[in-house]
Amino acid sequence: MRHLLDNGDLIVTCGRGAADVCAAELKELGFAPRAVEDTAWSVRGTILDAMRLNLHLRTAQRVLLPMVSVPARTPDELHRSLVAEPWEHVLFPDGYFSITTGVDMPGIRDPRFAALKVKDAIADRMVRACGRRPDSGGERDRAVLHLHWHDSRATVLLDTSGEPLSRRGYRLQSGPAPMQEALAAACVLATPWRGESAFVNPMCGSGTLAIEAALVATNRAPGLLRTNFGFMHVKGRHEQEWKRIRREAEKIARPLAAGCRIVATDINPRAIDAARANAERAGVAESIAFDVCDFAATRVPPPPGVVMLNPEYGERLGDASKLESEYRRIGDFLKQKCVGYMGYVFTANLPLAKRIGLHSKRRMILYNANLEGRLLEFELYSGTRNPGDGKDPRP
Repeated sequence: MRHLLDNGDLIVTCGRGAADVCAAELKELGFAPRAVEDTAWSVRGTILDAMRLNLHLRTAQRVLLPMVSVPARTPDELHRSLVAEPWEHVLFPDGYFSITTGVDMPGIRDPRFAALKVKDAIADRMVRACGRRPDSGGERDRAVLHLHWHDSRATVLLDTSGEPLSRRGYRLQSGPAPMQEALAAACVLATPWRGESAFVNPMCGSGTLAIEAALVATNRAPGLLRTNFGFMHVKGRHEQEWKRIRREAEKIARPLAAGCRIVATDINPRAIDAARANAERAGVAESIAFDVCDFAATRVPPPPGVVMLNPEYGERLGDASKLESEYRRIGDFLKQKCVGYMGYVFTANLPLAKRIGLHSKRRMILYNANLEGRLLEFELYSGTRNPGDGKDPRP
């Protein structure tokens, strides 16, 4: 079994479509990412590096530390191999752990059966070594182990994140279809904007895009908002090192640049109340100017800057046909009030996106839960017009 301070592979997972942005984050933090799946990167490091990644990564979902890899063709062989490992070096006998799975093995139809075999093996080992065993269940707020069982090889990884990293802890109030925090961060980091100019977010809803933009602009590590990670619930968790890593992150936070203004508006007063409350919990409320108004009435600061909208898709919130005029108004707003800006619209409805009436310079595929979306980029030069031939331009 790998010791937590041994240098070895760390697996960083992210949402579908966000891999390139996540890799750029890893490189900026000094790591050399190697792709292992379309939603996962491998880097080299120890548990201390995993702590730093959990603290700083904006677009990642989890940081996994491989603990043991064994041959296993059957559930019984899996149990025999894992019961021989010294889990008492990792888990507290009076603690709690949960098992998650990724299983692709012939004869294993229900991954819960594989999880049960891992849980039983660990429990049997702990009883043998300590005379008692930790509790186990489905909660992921304490020690979490992940079973990756493919091609007759089983790898058990320590999920150092526990709950997904996208759950920052600041969004206690949300609207009917909130954008996930890691997705919002990916949208922000997919632009060239890093806080040196204006960021305008009409239709802000519960404020996730504006809050993530403010965290980027002030260089605040998103993990500073959380008080609980998976690595805190295993032996050798290194409290002093964690305090040092946090202090280092706090030192590099900065105020907004002189030319930066972050504006967030929504027509719904309750949405603005929720967005302001979420921003206060995130510690960035003073960095964001909130206003209640129709998106088209948003007061846009002088360029340059980025304007980003996440309108309704018509998938979960209503009839898409009713939103066609709204998307046309988005196009008018971008053309008439945002000249000199880079414009971005994230939507999971491409037919509606065509109603914006602008040619996109770039399209990035990102997933909002199971919905395949597009982040559309528009250069908003003076004189940009709708094509006059009556055809819908490709978004």
